[in-house]
Amino acid sequence: MDSIVQPAATEQPSSSRNRLLLTVYTAAIFVSALLLFSVQPLFTKMVLPRLGGSPAVWSVAMVFFQSLLLAGYAYAHVLMLMQVRNRIVPVVVHLLLLIAAFATLPLGIAAAYGDPPASGYAIWLLGLFVISIGLPFFALAANNPLLQAWFVRTGHPAGHDPYFLYASSNIGSFLALLSYPFLLEPIFTLHTQNRLWTGGYGVLILLIAACGVLLLRSPKLAMVDARTEGLNAPAPGFMTRLRWIFLAGVPSGLLIAVTAHISTDVAAAPLLWVLPLSLYLLTWVVVFQSRPLLPHKWMLMLQPVAIAGVVFLLAFGGEQNLLLTLGGHQLCFFVIAMACHGELARTRPAAKYLTGFYVALSFGGMVGGLFAGLVAPFTFSWIAEYPILVALAALCRPPANERLAGIVKWYWLALAALAVVLVAPSITTGGLSTWFEDHRVWMAGGVGVLAALLALAVNAGRWKIFATVALALALIRVYPADEGRVTTVRSFFGVHKIVVTPGGYFHVLMHGTTIHGAERFLNNDGTPVTGRPEPITYYHRDGGIGQAVTAIRERKGAPLKVAAIGVGSGTLACAAEPNESWTFFEIDQSMVDAASDPKNFRYISSCMPGLKPVIGDARLTFAKEPDGAYDLIIVDAYSSDAIPIHLATEEAMKIYKDKLAPHGAVVMHVSNRHLDLETVVVGIADANDLKSWVYNEDSGRDGDYIFSTDVVISAREDADVGRLASSKAWEQTEADDRVRVWTDDYSNILGALYRRLRDGE
Repeated sequence: MDSIVQPAATEQPSSSRNRLLLTVYTAAIFVSALLLFSVQPLFTKMVLPRLGGSPAVWSVAMVFFQSLLLAGYAYAHVLMLMQVRNRIVPVVVHLLLLIAAFATLPLGIAAAYGDPPASGYAIWLLGLFVISIGLPFFALAANNPLLQAWFVRTGHPAGHDPYFLYASSNIGSFLALLSYPFLLEPIFTLHTQNRLWTGGYGVLILLIAACGVLLLRSPKLAMVDARTEGLNAPAPGFMTRLRWIFLAGVPSGLLIAVTAHISTDVAAAPLLWVLPLSLYLLTWVVVFQSRPLLPHKWMLMLQPVAIAGVVFLLAFGGEQNLLLTLGGHQLCFFVIAMACHGELARTRPAAKYLTGFYVALSFGGMVGGLFAGLVAPFTFSWIAEYPILVALAALCRPPANERLAGIVKWYWLALAALAVVLVAPSITTGGLSTWFEDHRVWMAGGVGVLAALLALAVNAGRWKIFATVALALALIRVYPADEGRVTTVRSFFGVHKIVVTPGGYFHVLMHGTTIHGAERFLNNDGTPVTGRPEPITYYHRDGGIGQAVTAIRERKGAPLKVAAIGVGSGTLACAAEPNESWTFFEIDQSMVDAASDPKNFRYISSCMPGLKPVIGDARLTFAKEPDGAYDLIIVDAYSSDAIPIHLATEEAMKIYKDKLAPHGAVVMHVSNRHLDLETVVVGIADANDLKSWVYNEDSGRDGDYIFSTDVVISAREDADVGRLASSKAWEQTEADDRVRVWTDDYSNILGALYRRLRDGE
């Protein structure tokens, strides 16, 4: 071990060498971050066809990435402990790891991994990630703390506080994530993206080799320079490390929770996943700058306001407004994360303890990710993790010296009284309860504002702010926005609500704010509906799907053989006629169980009591069906705005076409608030030499749960769609040459979103 001696003046590195060190190390960290965070949306998009495009795929992916980050940081920490005695071995070990990882490229799903099981999707998916990209990602994960620690030991004058390199790393991560939906996804196929990523990995190995050479050529005395190492700095205590873990865990969990919240009703696509993650990384960039553009004290002042903003947004909803959904929640998330990460930056240790600090950060990130991505979906029947983590964010504030202590000391008693006054009416059915339900936004929002005022006006302690926020969020749950009785069903594929409307007239199935189906249980005079249930919502006989079924039935003049992808509330079961053969395909068993229960819906129990859908992702299960078997294929996987993209590609349409009888047709339900899917479906049909007709008509009967629908029917010839070919309500539509056809290798959510906004729909 080298002696602790200050280097002589003649041994000080030259300014040109300093510039070279800074340039090479910054470039290596930047490129490593680009690769680390571009692989997340790239590989996740490759995996989506295996598990139905569920937003939960991204949540599980985030758990994997955060767990591998922890493993990489721990590996870097061990290497740096070795480097105290030997500089050569850690450099060689890490380069060998990178080269071994490079030998496994290009990226791809492990050939030995088969179809997903009937249950246990999350564990299966984690295993898929580990086997397929575990080694290259692990090697990348170690680079940031390892290269910073190497930089400290080169003797560079800035080595005493290398955390500015962490900001450089997160700039690379931020740019990687933003470039994916706006540049890489719209322009390049997955195959081309994969080749670019592999080439970048090779460049990174060369940069890290250069970093290793510069380290080995550095003066040995710089290895233990007391100025850069901070040898006299005290080691962080146990409670300090716990605080780091908590401060890292809350925003990490919030990242997954807010992503799930905003992606449920738009699309399971990298575009929407990377926006919150980009903001998350941007917070790291800002807080670890030498002079942050947004001072930490400002963020601490804004944090309670942001928390109150989330309370208002959750109470009000806003999923009908895309800008509010995407913008409001993410802005509040950004401020909350800035406050948490700012506390981490403020309490960071001396350079000597750098790798241990990063291990604590990554461990906290993993814990937060595990809670929001794996524990919460199996623990709660609704997305409870979002409000829980928002409330916990109040505890991330530093200790405070309260003003007006004589008044504040009575606050706990006052808060308890307020809670009783506001919550007690919820167990009654009187006018006061109804008034609270009608004014839930202002009631919950007012309590949220009270929490913000506590922080800003009297500098109240974090536990008082936490308790007040918790009350505000509890009021939202106690007085739900949905009218009527609500039952929630949660699975890996999302949260579904079964709403019994006031008076019990309708039972409605909802995913987020999107209605999947509904059934009338009582007539207008209050008498029970008897007999065979009438299909309503998107499936009524005069709507696009109803007309298509009737036209194909008339054209054939005999009982149909139909395949229906998506069960929903089971409405289509009552569209079948006697002697017809209908096969349903559904990925979510919990959805089948809910729809089969006559207490919820009677479509299946009344019309197909023996229905046993084929369970699994339809892209995989339907491909196993015999060719030429079906007169009609109904793809009804899009009535939720969170669409499974892999069911709307050229390859998917080829599967549908192969399964059609000689004169069969494919009907695709493409109603969507935010994305133009008609153009997409017409394009993939044209690529398979199919003609398409589009139906868009407003029923004008939304009050009766009979909705307008957007439907595309595709077939080989005009005669195959019967009277629809000459119907004025159905417009034969040619593929738009300006819109690139979606394939398994290419899709463009941003383009579909732009077309919908451009058309003003």
